[in-house]
Amino acid sequence: MQPACDQGQVLACAGAQAARPRLVLAATILASSLAFIDGSVTNVGLPAIGRSLGAGGDVLAWVVNAYLLPLSALLLFGGAAGDRYGRRRMLILGVTVFAVASAVCAAAPNLAVLLAARGVQGGGAAILLPNSLAILGGAFEGEARGRAVGVWAAVGAMAGAIGPVLGGWLIDTTGWRAIFLINLPVAAGAVILALVAVTEARDERPVPLDAAGAALATVGLAALTWGLTLGAGPGGWSPTAIALAAAGAVLMALFLVVEHRKGEGAMMPLALFGSAEFVGLTLLTLLDYAALGGMFVLFPYELIRAVGYSATAAGAALLPFPILMAIASPFVGQIAGRAGSRLPLIAGSLIVGLGLVLAGRIGPHANYWTTVLPPILVMAVGMSGVASPLTNAVLSSVDARHTGEASGLNSAVARAGGLIATALVGGVLASSGAALTAGFRVAMFAFAGATFAAAAAGFGLLRRQHRA
Repeated sequence: MQPACDQGQVLACAGAQAARPRLVLAATILASSLAFIDGSVTNVGLPAIGRSLGAGGDVLAWVVNAYLLPLSALLLFGGAAGDRYGRRRMLILGVTVFAVASAVCAAAPNLAVLLAARGVQGGGAAILLPNSLAILGGAFEGEARGRAVGVWAAVGAMAGAIGPVLGGWLIDTTGWRAIFLINLPVAAGAVILALVAVTEARDERPVPLDAAGAALATVGLAALTWGLTLGAGPGGWSPTAIALAAAGAVLMALFLVVEHRKGEGAMMPLALFGSAEFVGLTLLTLLDYAALGGMFVLFPYELIRAVGYSATAAGAALLPFPILMAIASPFVGQIAGRAGSRLPLIAGSLIVGLGLVLAGRIGPHANYWTTVLPPILVMAVGMSGVASPLTNAVLSSVDARHTGEASGLNSAVARAGGLIATALVGGVLASSGAALTAGFRVAMFAFAGATFAAAAAGFGLLRRQHRA
């Protein structure tokens, strides 16, 4: 799911009317859609990929995490690279890297090649996404920017709704490799439009690239994720798993030390965390999107492996989620504008948790209308309460100089939450039969606990009034 603060990155950019605004909008829509649709389509394809390549469920988690890892760790670095070397140039580079990696994924003869290509895909997404958002924000001003963001968000919501269904249909009719091939024409269109319509832009005085911070964040998250995946898998918390998790924690601590020393030149300025409200929003984002990311991995897997759905049916089962969010989000946004963001964020997190508890009832022979659909609808209502007010809350929690950095960091945290949650469900993916359903139920209850903790963070750290 596309994190809400991606829109914050657009709104934080300085705007000016582009010569060909519609073509610029189309280019940014095509480019950014590559980054957030690919994950949802791949989730539906996990069972087919496992059967085709002979991969165990615990290893399948890396099909998702090999992509999320560089995307989470390098998202801020990719934006800084665009500021320094040119946003159009980096957008074209990111889209090209993503397309080449997608072709390699489609042709992968074994799991090792697939995982390597997925990692390159994530690196390409970390370059293209922040620069497409910056280009979109810089191409419009005033009311035109609001309309452009609305169109961009609406098309993204429609693509997010159609993606899993289309991906499931391709898997059932052609095979899982086709879900990566559909990226190629989209990438080609994005590159052509960028060359034709987007003018080069960069900061006149960019800060130096934080290569040390990017390296530490990537290696630290990789070690932590690997350790968590092993620990949550069938092998349990072996000495190797503990050592990897500990090494990841140490490297992330070193990352914080490096960022502190770099001050305003850091990839993640720690001055942002001087605001208790920003800390609360970061915790809420991490916990809510971790629960949602883990759910979107396990939900279709349970439907396909335990309930007997086809890939198409599993993708279609999730269709009400983005549709209801698209309908409910504007109304929740209006409520947040009048009453403040605090109440919708807290209530939304609690409602998502209720939906996850309801999802724990899903098992073999589950009826769609009485067992599968209700938790999807409840979670969609809850996430509408989180997604709509979150962008405004984050932008308002820091001073004007840091709004772009705060939005980018919040988007990266959302994706890191999904990364960590997926690492922890490897043991569930490795099981089958009654053990799969039992593990799925435990995971849903654990994710519900995370959303309840997110609500507690919002209650304790967010201001009572936070009007738009």
